[in-house]
Amino acid sequence: MSHQTTELQRKAKISDLSRAGVMAAVICVLSPLSIPIGPVPISLATLAIYLSLYLLSWQWAVGSLFVYLLIGMIGMPVFSGFSGGIGKLMGPTGGYIIGFFPMAAAAGWILQKSSKHWIHFLGFVVGTAICYAFGTAWFCYESQTPLAAALSACVIPFIPGDFLKIMLAMAIGPLIRKQLIQAGLMKA
Repeated sequence: MSHQTTELQRKAKISDLSRAGVMAAVICVLSPLSIPIGPVPISLATLAIYLSLYLLSWQWAVGSLFVYLLIGMIGMPVFSGFSGGIGKLMGPTGGYIIGFFPMAAAAGWILQKSSKHWIHFLGFVVGTAICYAFGTAWFCYESQTPLAAALSACVIPFIPGDFLKIMLAMAIGPLIRKQLIQAGLMKA
């Protein structure tokens, strides 16, 4: 392997790591912004994750979520409602935070397979459904709530908002990606 090749690979990794760090910060800034509407608040966390999938590979997106999780677990107020600590993960809504990981992995993997907008939409819907499944299962277990009641409180009210967040991410994510590529901060 030539010196030039290894230098390009090193620069690519630094670029990936930098973007992942920025996206971890964006997730930390947007996630606490929430509207308490019941047992699960409306949060901008999913919007930040959707955007990260346009700017990072799914692996780096999951890595940025891991940083977010660690920051929140040590008590920094990066979870919804400016909360933090391991107790938030063990509480009734902790499953949704954990669900961010398979959501980002599944949706990101699907996004990387195609440049078609309808495939991206499908990827976001599949990823969001996975997050709902993780979160709702934990919510039912932790709060001893029947599934139908949990779906009524924790999923159905969020579908329109998540649809809007997906549409917003699909509108601005590719534009941000294009600007980063043009600036030489990201590969096409």
